[in-house]
Amino acid sequence: MSMMKEFKEFAVKGNVVDMAVGIIIGVAFGKIVSSFVADVVMPPLGMLVGGIDFSNLAITLRAATEGAEAVTLRYGMFIQAVFDFVIVAFAVFLVVKALNSRRKKEAETPAAPPAPSAQEQLLMEIRDLLKQKP
Repeated sequence: MSMMKEFKEFAVKGNVVDMAVGIIIGVAFGKIVSSFVADVVMPPLGMLVGGIDFSNLAITLRAATEGAEAVTLRYGMFIQAVFDFVIVAFAVFLVVKALNSRRKKEAETPAAPPAPSAQEQLLMEIRDLLKQKP
């Protein structure tokens, strides 16, 4: 088997395509969640904590010189990233929890019995006609 044919078989398998679609949708969903955190959640939260911006917190390890920039330990960026992660994780948790409760309700609701087939309907009509005869 040629390598090109083997690669085509691998790339077109259902699992690989499904995984690619999942990754693409995941990236798009990540942008939505990041925007939600940055543009909707963080402004009011910043007001609540007095406008503290963690990203500006840093310790200067070496001052800037003519030939080199300052060396800083920007622990505030790390705190902000952790805070963003917690908010994103909580938002995803809420979405998954809502989806799971919806699925659970659907699973608990009994499905309507399937409509009888044409053959079954004909047999029921024959049965009803036979019952009517004296």
